[in-house]
Parts: sequence; C-alpha cells; structure tokens
Amino acid sequence: MDLGAGRRGVDMGPSAIRIAGLHQRLTALGHRVVDEGDLVIRNIEEMRIGHPRARYLAEITQVSRALAARVERVLGRGHFPLVLGGDHSIAIGTISGVAAHARRRGKSVGVLWVDAHSDINTPRTSPSGNVHGMPLAALLGLGPAPLRTIAGRFRKIDPDQVALVGIRSVDDGERNHLQRLGVHVYTMADIDRQGIHTVMERALGDVTRDTGMVHVSFDLDAVDPSITPGVGTPVKGGLDYREAHLVMESLAAARVLTSLEIVEVNPILDDRNRSAEFAVELVQSAFGKRIL
Repeated sequence: MDLGAGRRGVDMGPSAIRIAGLHQRLTALGHRVVDEGDLVIRNIEEMRIGHPRARYLAEITQVSRALAARVERVLGRGHFPLVLGGDHSIAIGTISGVAAHARRRGKSVGVLWVDAHSDINTPRTSPSGNVHGMPLAALLGLGPAPLRTIAGRFRKIDPDQVALVGIRSVDDGERNHLQRLGVHVYTMADIDRQGIHTVMERALGDVTRDTGMVHVSFDLDAVDPSITPGVGTPVKGGLDYREAHLVMESLAAARVLTSLEIVEVNPILDDRNRSAEFAVELVQSAFGKRIL
C-alpha cells in the first residue's frame, strides 16, 4: 500500500523484499515460512483523495481492518506474524490486530517503533495530510475514529509501554503529543551520546515492563540514507549499518519479540534493490542470525 505516503512506489516494497530472498534466508535459519500473499488493494487511480487532512482515509481504514483480522488469525494459531510494507500506515492494522489478540488473553503490547519520524501526527497537526505520519497517534487513541477503533473500541497501546528509537525529524504538533502522553523517545542524539547498546537496553525495558507481547515496527528510513536510499522520506544522520543490526540482535537475544513489520521500502527510489536486501538482513538478525 502506498496510499498513506506522499510519493508513489512503496507499494512495491513487499515484492522487492521477497525478491531479495526473505523466504529462503529465514528457511536457512531453521524457520518454517508461510507466505500468505498480499492483501488486495485498489489502485490509487481508482480512488478519491477524500479529506485533504487525512488522504485516502476510507481505503486505508478498510485495508487496516483486513490486516488486523489477518494478524489476529495468525497469532491465534500460535504463529509469528511478519508483515511487509508498504507505507507505515499499515502499522495501524498490524498493531491493532496484535492488541486485540493480547486483550482477549488479558495481556498488553509493548511497541518498539524504529523510525526517523515519530508518526504521531493527527489531521489537525499534519503538514501533509499523509496518513503514514499518523499511525502511532491512532494507536494511542488520537485522530480519526475510523483508525482508532480498528479491531475494537479501546486504546491499542499504552504510552508508557512504547519506545521510539532513531528519531530525528519531529513536527511541532508531534512534539506536543509526545510530551503530553509521556512516550519514551530515544533520538539519534541520545544514541550518539549513550551508544546504541545502552539505548536498546533502556528501550527494551520500556516495552517489556508489564507487557505480555512485544511488537517491533521498523521503518527503513530509521537507517541512514547512505545505506538505504530506497525510502520515500529520507533523513540524514540515521542509524549506521551495525547500529541497525544491533537493534535487531538485541531483540533476538532478549527473546521477547512476538510480531514484526518492516515498512517504507521504495524500489523506485532504490539502487539495485540495496534497501530491500538490507531489510532482509535486518529480519534475519531479528530471527536469530549471529556473527558467531
């Protein structure tokens, strides 16, 4: 899906990740992989933008509901959902499905949000009206009701159980939301000062405190664009190669990860599928690939 983004092409991200060998590399690590294919989404040319402050809201809501149901079903079977994007608005569906599953079992979900952006805008604060800048807000109970109520009328995640890592581009309205809600935010400046190892120790503490499940939403623009040029909203000064891998290796070592999504790979903007290939490497690290 690229309906939530400001540039076309990210809808081809899942195909690029598959072409980069995701299935084969996870199988080589000993995992059994079932590819359930893509959710069906109408072409953007067939749709109306709708409200300019929340572009393509109706279609994004419909897709998010379908994705939430799919994720719930996978978790209900005792399997691990790995979701490929697509723009970051898909996190509304993914995490809503995880939260609904957790709620039925009396648990809560911790969320590690790895991104250059905080994605906590609402139609009122968004400079662009692009919904891929709004998913975290919806999951925390802000913004349009259709997005907030996917998979149930409850707040999907608790601000105190959310940690943002790699942040370096925040709008004024987002800054207000983050400060008011008390979300844990680890900027690139924090990583520069403390090191990625210390930041991940703290972030893992945040997302595992009183939670029964941990979801990771990894936007590839968290990584420096010199490594992953194929993203729609690149921001200089991101995670370097080893920092990005250590994020995923820390999750694997902690054995807390219960669901994962990789988003915002845009093959049109990429260089010989470099970004998709790096996305596959990151997934491998999350699923247990080690140096020794």
